[in-house]
Amino acid sequence: MNHAYIFPGQGSQFSGMGKNLYEANPSAKSIFEQANEILGFRISDIMFAGSDEQLKQTDITQPAVFIHSVAAFHTIDHAIPDMVAGHSLGEFSALVANKTLLFEDALKLVAIRAKAMQKACEQQPSTMAAVLGLDDNKVEEICADISQKTGEIVVAANYNCPGQLVISGTMKGIETACDQLKAAGAKRALVLPVGGAFHSPLMDSAKDELAQAIHNTKFSTPDCPVYQNVVAKAVDDPLIIKDNLIAQLTGPVRWTQCVLAMVADGAHTFTECGPGKVLQGLIQKIYKETQVNGIS
Repeated sequence: MNHAYIFPGQGSQFSGMGKNLYEANPSAKSIFEQANEILGFRISDIMFAGSDEQLKQTDITQPAVFIHSVAAFHTIDHAIPDMVAGHSLGEFSALVANKTLLFEDALKLVAIRAKAMQKACEQQPSTMAAVLGLDDNKVEEICADISQKTGEIVVAANYNCPGQLVISGTMKGIETACDQLKAAGAKRALVLPVGGAFHSPLMDSAKDELAQAIHNTKFSTPDCPVYQNVVAKAVDDPLIIKDNLIAQLTGPVRWTQCVLAMVADGAHTFTECGPGKVLQGLIQKIYKETQVNGIS
């Protein structure tokens, strides 16, 4: 009966996030104040009272979700994970939970990642779209065909759960893909309100910057394995964890596959730590027999 702790990514943020944790738990308050000091500004003020528009900015969103997730995890008495995983950005929170990374080192990496991704988004207009109700293989096939015939980048980015796959690419590539996917039988192919093509080759420039920072950061042997997005299997070698974390920026988030791998390795209970309940909902769609709960 293994207990898996999971951590959400960008998109889970909301105004007021973490305020109750800050006010009710001294451990959480300490984490927020430490984060303010490391970042050089009071991100907690933006989290607690900022507008939705402020919180949507990548360089605010990513540290905010990370800080909230780690603070939530540290409010759990005697939390000893058997395995951890995070969705995209959430992988950094997972690596703090299993003691691969110190909180301060992970926060610095998240801040670098967020700024580098924001910069990459500004260099070339790009976006993402959610595709519902179509087989993953069919989505991959259509995306590959568009890329080959038009030269536009469009790839599968997030395998969220059966029947829900997010694609990523150039504006033209995504527009063409949405039309073709709907024609192929997708229930919906909806362009998302995001500022760039995350988890695609269009993040290459951000990948270089993040890689340098990761290579200069100490990664320890973890207390338990992390199921990483790009390989969807248990990893406990710090050097491989580094490589996979770098590859994640331009590679897909194989969340469905990660959850199934954790279940196959004995995960019985999943606890989501961080803002919202997105991952709890996805897990119930991926494997109904598991127990899911959340700390937010």
